[in-house]
Amino acid sequence: MNKSQIIDLYSYDDWANKKLLNAVSNLENEEFVRDLSSSFKSIRDTMVHVLSAEELWLSRWLGEQGRTQLNPDNFKTYTSLADCWENLRSKRNNFLLSLTEEALAKEISFKTLKGVSYSLELWKQMLHVTNHSTYHRGQIVTMLRQLKKQPPSLDLISYYLREG
Repeated sequence: MNKSQIIDLYSYDDWANKKLLNAVSNLENEEFVRDLSSSFKSIRDTMVHVLSAEELWLSRWLGEQGRTQLNPDNFKTYTSLADCWENLRSKRNNFLLSLTEEALAKEISFKTLKGVSYSLELWKQMLHVTNHSTYHRGQIVTMLRQLKKQPPSLDLISYYLREG
């Protein structure tokens, strides 16, 4: 993957996250935190997981150490989550602008949260992050349906065609 493709992929990721955040903004707080028995118990917890993973990977690419996962209990309302997401978006956009083709091809070492060390090309790590987020956004779409809400279409083709 080249820089242009990565930027396009992260533009899609931002678009999908924004659409989902917008859909979730209409929930009552009780619906936002309701246990819906998915990988993470609630829409809030799943969204915090996505945000946390995106922040964690960015911190690795920036050479920061010691990041841990975000605690869903620290996000009592939708607004606190949306604000944190906006901060991530800004920081990540700065990183994307600074990327070079050489940096994308370079292997970056990282440790999992369990302390296991790996090394993988940056572009592969970046592709993983967007895939991971897409997976969990799909779970949130299902949870919205469980709440009898109309979820947004988050398909990549919808992004390219700018439908919805």
